Amino acid sequence: MAITRWKKEKTYDPWAEFKSLQDEINELFNIDRYPASTGLFDRNASPSVDIIEDEHSFSVFCELPGLEKEDIDVSIASNVLTVKGSKNGEKSDEDGKYYKKESWSGTFQRTLPLPVSVDAEKISAELKDGILKLVLPKKEEVKPRQIAVNVK
Repeated sequence: MAITRWKKEKTYDPWAEFKSLQDEINELFNIDRYPASTGLFDRNASPSVDIIEDEHSFSVFCELPGLEKEDIDVSIASNVLTVKGSKNGEKSDEDGKYYKKESWSGTFQRTLPLPVSVDAEKISAELKDGILKLVLPKKEEVKPRQIAVNVK
């Protein structure tokens, strides 16, 4: 037995039922499956990125399963970090068709604006277990400084 909303006889609107049904159907398809793109050339099927900031640097973690270092290009210009590359889809030698395919292939690009200047000469990158880790040290002039106050 289902619970239904009570409606007064005089205020019943048959179109309201259609609107309610349409809202429920629209909500079914309102699922954000990919991270929202942040840059002009970014695709919705781009890899996920986490950025952690501390007082000395930014650490960027980018999920790139199945990629080798030759497939990835990292650059920085005008406080914008760009990670791009390509992922080739694996072809199945077996006869048959996909029942379900959620993995993606093709080119990708993520552009990430950074709030402060980083020291491009000291950037380090490491790819391990499908995770690209970038450490972007901040320039000395943008690091916070403690200023001693003398009381007289």
